[in-house]
Amino acid sequence: MARRRRGFGMFMVLANLWLIVEVVSCGGVSSRRSHGEQLRRMQEFKTTLLQHKTSLISPSPSPQPDIERPRVYHVTSYGADPTGKTDSTEALLKAFSDACNGPPDGFLMSGINNLGGAQINLEGGSYLVSRPLRFPTTGVGNIMIHGGTLHASSQFPADGYLIELSSSSSSSSTDEVNIDLSSSSSYNFEFITFKDLLLDCNYRGGGIAVINSLRTGIDNCYITHFNTDGILVQSGHETLIRDSFLGQHITAGNDPGEKNFSGTAINLAGNDNIVSNVIVFSAATGILVSGGANLITGVHCYNKATGYGGTGIYLKLPGMAQTRIVDSYLDFTGIVAEDPVQLVISNNFFYGDAFITLKSINGIANGVNIVDNIFSGSGKGVDIVQLDQANGPFVKIDQVFVDRNSVHGMNAKATIARASAQGNGSSWSIDFSGILLFSNLIRHVQYTMRMDDASFPSYALRNVSENRVVIESNIATQTSVYVMVDQGWAS
Repeated sequence: MARRRRGFGMFMVLANLWLIVEVVSCGGVSSRRSHGEQLRRMQEFKTTLLQHKTSLISPSPSPQPDIERPRVYHVTSYGADPTGKTDSTEALLKAFSDACNGPPDGFLMSGINNLGGAQINLEGGSYLVSRPLRFPTTGVGNIMIHGGTLHASSQFPADGYLIELSSSSSSSSTDEVNIDLSSSSSYNFEFITFKDLLLDCNYRGGGIAVINSLRTGIDNCYITHFNTDGILVQSGHETLIRDSFLGQHITAGNDPGEKNFSGTAINLAGNDNIVSNVIVFSAATGILVSGGANLITGVHCYNKATGYGGTGIYLKLPGMAQTRIVDSYLDFTGIVAEDPVQLVISNNFFYGDAFITLKSINGIANGVNIVDNIFSGSGKGVDIVQLDQANGPFVKIDQVFVDRNSVHGMNAKATIARASAQGNGSSWSIDFSGILLFSNLIRHVQYTMRMDDASFPSYALRNVSENRVVIESNIATQTSVYVMVDQGWAS
């Protein structure tokens, strides 16, 4: 603006000089020009000056419309103490309340208000919490809580979770599913994201409880010192747990207190969830699954060794697994599946004599595929797949396929096996009991006889009991026998 004013002033000085020159030059010939002509020319020049002035002055800025405040709720503005020295529970709950009651931007699922991507920003602080953090009401979605640390105080309830995504009256117990009937939706929440958080449970309860919620994301979180569950997912649908670290004790293996590890890192008591790229570094159970249609991929469990009573992944839903465990690393701790039905365990690495246990509850194993895994052991003769039949034997076995696994330092087990025998005689016996998974079960046999002389005998399959195949011919001959057996298919 100052430059424009200086430019306009210079323009006026030059204009005045021009006017003086014009008047002087006209003085000698005034007799030839009328006084009216001079006035007309001066008026035209004045008009020109006013036009230049208008073009040089910037227009006044138009008033801006009111801009709504961004939906980012900084917890320190509510009085939360980022040093963790004083209790910040009330301040954090006020931030949760304001975020929950922010202006909606339409709906997600029917009855779920879309809060437009509202953020509760922990601002990189560390906050002391004395009771669970909950939203004051259900029926909201599209909120993120991120960027800081929550510490449970010594007064925190032992059965609570630092963050409980549930109705305010819900219990965090896994024995009951709580649905807030005040919401018109069948789900409590939708599209809630927990990101970049460290949750220190102080051995007082758990980390995050997601109760009857839809499309929840838990991303890049570190959850430790839990006594119950690091993460509980109960009922609901489609919770994604990814790129996170969970451990009851902070360790990197070979912990002297490993025998005493307790708790469960992830408890999936719901359907259609995905756990991906997660490290479980200490707990009695890495992942406990009691809901169907879940996917576990890219997980590394070294929580508590099987030799100390630990389990990497436990499928506790007899008769309805419908679970896929792929591309994961079971490190000195294995997988247990109760009465598995439609279970895939594929492309995993089992290290340190880690193995798979099929546990009989009602004697069912159906639609099980254990294929293309790597097993590495210490040479102590541990079977890669084992049967726990303490409650009774498996009697309903169908479509069970265990094959194509790479085994080093352990005993291979399979439901398909191949072997050969050679000799001069009329009877050949091949024992498959060392390799076949189920005892006294051969459903299909394929065999080929190759005579090493000119004879052409008749031969027949005589017996398959105790997983031993017996083939006999009508005459003695020098013969090579090739046999393949299958346990898995009932029809």
